[in-house]
Amino acid sequence: MQDYIDLKAHYRFTEEEANLLKQLQPRMELLAEEFIDGFYDYIWGFGKTAQFLKNKEIIANHRKKIKEWFVNLFCGKYEMTYFMYIYSIGEIHVRIGLPTHYVNSAFTFVRTFILQNIEENFENKKLHISEIKAVEKILDMNLDVLTSSYRDGELSKFLSLSKFEKTILSGLKNFNSYVNFFLAGALALVAFFAIGLFAYDIYLLFFSDIGIEKGILTILGSLLVLWAAIELIHEEINHLQGKGFAIGAFIMLAMAALIRKVLIYSLSSEKSNELLTIGVVIVGLAIAYWLVGAKKRTTII
Repeated sequence: MQDYIDLKAHYRFTEEEANLLKQLQPRMELLAEEFIDGFYDYIWGFGKTAQFLKNKEIIANHRKKIKEWFVNLFCGKYEMTYFMYIYSIGEIHVRIGLPTHYVNSAFTFVRTFILQNIEENFENKKLHISEIKAVEKILDMNLDVLTSSYRDGELSKFLSLSKFEKTILSGLKNFNSYVNFFLAGALALVAFFAIGLFAYDIYLLFFSDIGIEKGILTILGSLLVLWAAIELIHEEINHLQGKGFAIGAFIMLAMAALIRKVLIYSLSSEKSNELLTIGVVIVGLAIAYWLVGAKKRTTII
């Protein structure tokens, strides 16, 4: 862990600020129950909190530990023992697989709760500003140490690998990058051909006996495929920038291609069986797309 003296120096955390936090402790102790109730209301909104707080015993212990951490924010003594205590909390988060996003988001509630209370009890402007600065610094240092435990956990996992395993891992990462760039190029080629298909359908509308009704429906189908291809390229660009893989975009492209067929076959009485089959497939794809979207929404929440 980063040396606690350097940590405090980098945040310019002074003994005067430590004393200010100590003076706030009695008031914050009185607010501990209100804090923990609000904190739980906040983290249950994450959607996946129940995966980590699985029963009443774990919840009771967790509430106790969070309350202790909250009161200790204002202990006034921020030496090695204190920061090792914070670091050990981070190690527990790493061990249970708690996403750093949850930690960062929870700190928003903590920060807002404390600063709101300080604001409501405002008397002296100079003291008020000093208290805010002290609170901001101790919270940022806590978050810094918690985050460092995640970095150290990832590093230790990597260092525990053998030389051969590290070589394989690096090779797979490079190969994955090449495949993603190849996929982006392939999607651009698909979009290019979709433009060609659209142009060809316009040609057929004006220079063949395809019929206006069928021609327009065919053109609309081609536009739908082109739109889906462009959307897929957009999602692949996001993926290359580090965002999640959008399987829903691939499903949408498949649906667009099938809907194009439906638009074409709908004018033919001889294609009723094929239309029925395609319709069933489209419904299946629509359900899959909805499930993927529902999972994504749950993850965000």
